[in-house]
Parts: sequence; structure tokens; C-alpha cells
Amino acid sequence: MMKMNMSDRMYKVDNAIILAAGFGSRFVPVTYELPKGLVPVRGEPLLERQIKQLLEKGIDEIYIVVGYLKEKFEYLIDKYGVKLIYNPEYAVKNNLSSVYYARRHLKNSYILSADNWMEKNIFNSFEEKNWYSCVYRSGTTSEWCVKTDDCGLIKSITIGGCDSWVMYGPVFISCEFSGKFIVKIEEYFQKPGTENYMWENVLIDELKQFSIYINMQPSDNVYEFETLEELREFDPCYREGLPNNHIKLIENIFKVKENEITCIKSQKAGMTNRSFTFSVNGESWIFRLPGEGTDKLINRKQELEAYKTIKPLDICDEIIFFDEENGIKISRFYNDAVNTSAADFDDVKKSMSIIRNLHQSGLAVKHLFDIESEIFCYLNLCNERDAIRFLDNFETLEKMKVIIRLVNDMNLPKVLCHIDSNPDNFIKMENGTVRLIDWEYAGMCDPIIDISMYAIYSYYSKEQTDELLKIYLQREPARDETIRLYAYAALGGYLWSLWTQYKQSFGVEFGEYGMKMYRYAKDFYACIMQRL
Repeated sequence: MMKMNMSDRMYKVDNAIILAAGFGSRFVPVTYELPKGLVPVRGEPLLERQIKQLLEKGIDEIYIVVGYLKEKFEYLIDKYGVKLIYNPEYAVKNNLSSVYYARRHLKNSYILSADNWMEKNIFNSFEEKNWYSCVYRSGTTSEWCVKTDDCGLIKSITIGGCDSWVMYGPVFISCEFSGKFIVKIEEYFQKPGTENYMWENVLIDELKQFSIYINMQPSDNVYEFETLEELREFDPCYREGLPNNHIKLIENIFKVKENEITCIKSQKAGMTNRSFTFSVNGESWIFRLPGEGTDKLINRKQELEAYKTIKPLDICDEIIFFDEENGIKISRFYNDAVNTSAADFDDVKKSMSIIRNLHQSGLAVKHLFDIESEIFCYLNLCNERDAIRFLDNFETLEKMKVIIRLVNDMNLPKVLCHIDSNPDNFIKMENGTVRLIDWEYAGMCDPIIDISMYAIYSYYSKEQTDELLKIYLQREPARDETIRLYAYAALGGYLWSLWTQYKQSFGVEFGEYGMKMYRYAKDFYACIMQRL
């Protein structure tokens, strides 16, 4: 056996790190069921093709950074001997965080993305210099464009350009590069405001400190599939039908073939659900898929009853399909609509007008929204999952019980209420009219609850909350109306803080939302005590 000389050892590739933690929002709805890296392309999962190509070159130390649907990757350990690295912040940070959690393995390393696909193997057992795979793009592009010197050294990187070589595909970095780059990765990871940073942002910012060359690749050899439309163009089997139950459902409802479903686009994840938009025959629709743990929080039969009841008012979204068993809903998507703003007085007035008309409509459903029952239901769910994070929760709960007794003693009126009267659920149409969507929590309750919910969702101060009640009532409120306003602000704040903690136990994060809701519970309790 020939001995490896010093030069060979210096240039031998040590390992590969594949970034596969993200959700893959541009691949919805396929990625609701399968991580993007495991989506089959020409009969072979994206990740598996990369792994096989690495193994062909003797690179058997392979790390996969996982996050979303991490359990789906576990079989790769047995099949190929890979190692998994979990990124606990995959849902709230970009792929800089994935490189951060894999940083200690950076040596003579390839860095790949889960959505890379190479027709021909571009890896090597030995690499003499740092490089980034690039392909040429004619015309205007939004990709990351590079300029090099005559030796191919990358001198500048810009986001967007024209007639340029663009960064596309795998990267190789040497031990020397890795040692310095790890320091920068750790620095940027801790720096505020870098949550949306890709690891290449660090490279752009610090390019003068690093030497990395262009690796020019033919455009028909390296691919990054960013959308389902791109995948359809590349793999003929996807033109015949996506392997996804949600697409099949759309086909059945609209009586169309899969290739007639176009413009599929993930929407920003809501606090309760996930959703994506799509077009059929030139019309836009939105597909709602309930989120984790939602089945324990929402009664879909009651939601459907609410939609049927309010239909004569013509104030909500148009529903074309609703499954009361699993909560899947397909409704019209209004392309030109925008969310109302709680800071815009005209928007607030229109929103309160819709709420007032709902309350005065005389429409009724069979079920109540009993905030006391909801609180104790959520509390039990939190306790089952050991989800309570607030150390003074017991004391706060006792305060909420005081408010509950106060409200129950008032023998208040019950009308049909929306309950989830978040300003984001009021959408302003192109003609200026406003519609109210998302009736998941609707039920019979004291009408003042909708005003309180709007206020705390909007992060209003006590003074702004008082003013909101005046706008709704169109007069000065009576003393008992103000007490009810504060009571529901406190109880609503506590309820949604429990809701947030329960959802967080499934790995869903909401930033400061839960803390703000919990603070409303305490602060408005104090306001009530001052009034009594």
C-alpha cells in the first residue's frame, strides 16, 4: 500500500456537511409530509444522490444538519453511515445557525444544501483550493453574483445582477479557511439582527479575509430546485402528478389535472395553522392545514357551524371546501387584499363596525365560547406536556379565578362573537371594504370579549383599549362595560399565554407573544382591582 505524503494529507477531503434543517417553504405542499432533502428527483431522493456521490470519492464522514421533520432522516444512519446534527433553532433562524451547530466538524470540508442535485459527480478525494460552485446566468438574475480576477479568485459577491456567474451548488473549504471561518461564524451567530442570515452572508461581509475561487460548472450539471415548477420542468414524473395527498385533494375538488394547479406558494405560517396559495383556471385559493396540537384546541364542527351561520352577512372569506374532521379548509385568496392596521384609525373604525354588525345581527350558533372552560382545558393540556414556563403561574391563576367569579356573577348577554378578532384577521379589499376571516374560535359570548381581544392582539395600552371600547360602542362606556373590557383582556391574555406554552411544547416558537399575553393578564387584573 502506498503511503500518503504530507502534500496528500494536506489536500485530502475530510468530510462533508449537508444543510437539511429548513422547512423548504417553496416546495409546499410536498414538504408538509416530507423534508425537501428527501424529495425524490428522477426516482432518487435529493440527499441520497449527494451521499452516493460523496461515497464514490471515498468521503464517508458525512454530517447532515437536521431540524424540520428530523425523524425522517434517521434511516440514513443505517443505510449510509451518516451522522445527524440537530439544529434546535432551525425554525427561527436561517442556515447560518445550521453551520454554527456543525462548526466543530469543519476541516477540509464540503458544505452542501439539501436541495442540490448534480448530474455528474463534481466531488474529489483531494482538493487543492477553496471553491464555490457557480453556473452562468444570462440576463437579469436575483441570485448571488460573483466577480473574479484573472485567476478565478472571487473578489466580490452581490445579491442580484445581470449576465453573471452565480453561486450555485456545493462549496469546498480547507482546514485553514475553516479555522478562521469558525471564529466568524460564532461571532455572527451571537450578533443581534443576524437571525435571517445565511452562512454566505458572513462570507460576503468578510470576503477580504478569505480566499475562495470560482468552480465553473455547466448549467446542465448543477441544480438547486427552489420551486415545484422548476422540479416539474426537470423531472417528467412530476408533470403527471405530485406524490402528495393535498394536491390530490385539490384535483378532486376542482376536477382538474395536477398540471393545471399552478402558482403554488407557501404563506407565512400563522399562529394556529400552515397554509399555501395556488391557482386554478386563473383564480387564486388558499389551502389551510391545521398546525401541531390544533386538534386539541379547536372544534372544527363548531367552526363549520359558525361559517354556515354568518354566510348571509357576507363578511367572511368564501369557502369552497371544509373538512370538519381534520380541519383542512380551502377558501378564496384575495390577491389584492391587505391586512388592516391597528394603528390606522379608519381601519379600526371599519373593523369595529363589522364586529358591531355581527353582534347586532341576531345570528346564533349552538355552542358557547366559555372562557373559563377554555382556560382550564388549556391548563390541563399544558400540564400534560409539562409546558408551563411561568414560575408564578399558580398565583396568576388564582387572580384569574377572581375575575372569572366576577364575570359569572354579572349574568352577561350572549351573542355570536368572533373571539379571534386579531387585526390581521380583518382584511381590506381593493375597493376599501373589510372582511373578517378565520372563525375557528367563534361562539356565543359577551360581545365585549371581541373588543378586549382586538386590544391585546394589537398590543394596545390601557388608554388605547379604553378608546377602542368607545369606538365600538359609539358612546361613553358604562362602568360595568369597562370592567368587562378589562376582565376579558386579563382572561384573554392568560388564555393565549397558555395556548402559546402548549404550542411551544411541540417546538413551535412565537417570540415574545406569550410573555406579552401573560403580562396583560396581570396588568388588567390590577386595573380591575383599582375599579372595584
